[in-house]
Amino acid sequence: MFRRLKTSQIVTDVVAAVVFFVIAWPLETVLASGAYRLEYGFGSVGHALFGLLIAALFSGALALRRLSPPLALGIAWVGALVQMGLGRPPSFSDVAIFGVLYATAAYGSRLVYWAGFASALVGALVITVYLFAGPVFAGGGLSWQTLPLALVVLVAGGFALGLSWTIGALVRTAVRARENREAQQRAEAETAAEQERVRIARDMHDVVAHSLAVVIAQADGARYAAAADPAVATDALATISSTARSALADVRLLLGQLRHRQGDGPQPTLADLEELYAQVRAAGVPLRVDVDPAPPGEPTAAAQLTVYRILQEALTNALRHGAPGSAVDVRLSWLPDRVELDVRNPVVPGSQPGRSGHGIIGMRERAQLAGGRLDAADEGGAFIVRATIPLGGPA
Repeated sequence: MFRRLKTSQIVTDVVAAVVFFVIAWPLETVLASGAYRLEYGFGSVGHALFGLLIAALFSGALALRRLSPPLALGIAWVGALVQMGLGRPPSFSDVAIFGVLYATAAYGSRLVYWAGFASALVGALVITVYLFAGPVFAGGGLSWQTLPLALVVLVAGGFALGLSWTIGALVRTAVRARENREAQQRAEAETAAEQERVRIARDMHDVVAHSLAVVIAQADGARYAAAADPAVATDALATISSTARSALADVRLLLGQLRHRQGDGPQPTLADLEELYAQVRAAGVPLRVDVDPAPPGEPTAAAQLTVYRILQEALTNALRHGAPGSAVDVRLSWLPDRVELDVRNPVVPGSQPGRSGHGIIGMRERAQLAGGRLDAADEGGAFIVRATIPLGGPA
């Protein structure tokens, strides 16, 4: 029944209605003078009160047109019926009807929307009948001679009232189109922000999880071997230091992207795989890498980054869940249209790699974003990650 409006909108409507009333009441009083007052036998005070009532009704409808279009439409109809019941001619107060019809189309509910349309049609017919079959305002009442004039009045009234309603309907359509456009833009912005958060989280997970796995493996090895061979501890600390510095540089890069949105910056490529393999080997994991066939030319940057990050996470899982001292097999097949990746490592009996955390999810997302697919599962005591990445797929 009532719409939510800003205080400024309510104040504007009330002020406009008051100004309208100040103009309409004197005009309604003037219309009550002369022949109309004598014909109906009312005195000046009575006609002034009737004019006050009609002006107040239409002014009230005008004040409520945006706050409550159905209530405004009802008050406008009451004002029109009172006006006709008193036998008064059309006046300045009737201008408020156009504003009310506009509001029903622009702001009303679906029911009020069509009620306004029906009111425009019925109102034109009522006005015509009133003027030609009611009090004699058009000269002679309704007859064959005045029928053409009555039709003209009917068409003109329907056009005027319908035009007000149509303008409101056009405004309603424009407002809804703007709201839909804004909602779509908000949804697109939220989707883009969510995708960016997922990308940052995926990169942070890959960088931090791998680096911490290497650091933990080196620290554990150094702690057990330091008593027998201090040189092993020194080498382990060097590996920890280089791994931590590399991870810190990657984290700073990701934080810079998150803060400034100035491009992606340099990303790992196939040339960085040897360093990745060296970190895993330095952590005490035997690593066998088989590349057959070799890359046919220079793969796209997206394909290189996808392969690097999937290998990084798969090797991190091998460090965390692999059987101690067991070898990890990596196979890369660079075919003309795709690259096939296979990482296989024995696991400790009873362990369930990939059942918790976000590593498998992140690898699968990377493969899907590149247009490929990834599967990870236990097979005969070994955990196997298989991925197929199309070359030249979407970034």
